[in-house]
Amino acid sequence: MPRTRLHDWWQGRRWSEDRGDTSIQMAIVFPFVLLATIAVIQASMWYYARQIALTAAREGASAARAYQAGPGDGAARARDVLARTAGDSLSGYTVTANSDGQRVHLVVEGAAMSMIPGVSGLQVRQSASGPVERWTSPGG
Repeated sequence: MPRTRLHDWWQGRRWSEDRGDTSIQMAIVFPFVLLATIAVIQASMWYYARQIALTAAREGASAARAYQAGPGDGAARARDVLARTAGDSLSGYTVTANSDGQRVHLVVEGAAMSMIPGVSGLQVRQSASGPVERWTSPGG
């Protein structure tokens, strides 16, 4: 197809009108990319805080299950683990330990660090439980 003046005019106009399109597209797309990145980082920080709380709960439950140990021993162990590992990742944590003599149940609660200033982090609650170790007589 031979080129015409109209075709040349349209091609020249189209290229001149495209100037700045990339900048506008980036201005529209970039906030969504930034939001998605922050969401992924926030989810990772929440997951990490959950793992810290779960580790503390498991360690505390293990200490409280030991022979002749009390629920207070488990709570102390969980607080010790949190003091060493939580840092800023898990803040405002609390440890609750209960026992009925047969089983021990330990709960660790706190808040994950937030990426958004002025907004408190997502709440984290992890628990662990197990039977209390005790001596039994053979066959009984």
